[in-house]
Amino acid sequence: MRVYVCAWEMREGSSVMGDATPQGSVEDQLRDDLKEAARQRDQVRMDTIRMALTAFRNEEVARSRQALTDQDRIALLDKQIKQRHEAAELFRTGNRPELAEKEEREAQILAAYLPARLTDDEIRALVTRLIAEQGKDFRKVMPLASKETKGRADGKRVSEIVRDMTG
Repeated sequence: MRVYVCAWEMREGSSVMGDATPQGSVEDQLRDDLKEAARQRDQVRMDTIRMALTAFRNEEVARSRQALTDQDRIALLDKQIKQRHEAAELFRTGNRPELAEKEEREAQILAAYLPARLTDDEIRALVTRLIAEQGKDFRKVMPLASKETKGRADGKRVSEIVRDMTG
């Protein structure tokens, strides 16, 4: 007889890898919100949170059961959000607005767990400082800007701003 344990059905503080794996604050918040969504019978929210928790588990297993840091979890959430936006765009081009709306709602749910994003003005200020230090060479400024904004701003947007300011 096999016993299957789902990430969303585990006891608080335990993990598939054993109790030695530390739980990050993002994961704890997701688990708490999953319980709340279940109480409210919000199926879309429950499914979205379960998918995020499953992505954490899958990444942990792929890394040979190494514990994920909070930064890793945020990067995975960011990746999930980008996937939802891409899927929504494909659904719109395929004339399926109801599925596009569902994907956008899922992206909004996940975005609530990300840290505050940098505004365009904040990115420009950072790029201005980097240009003052490194010069107007895109190849020198972009890697530094990417590193400093990782997880706090969309890389595509940072690239556009750097290109505009160095070009």
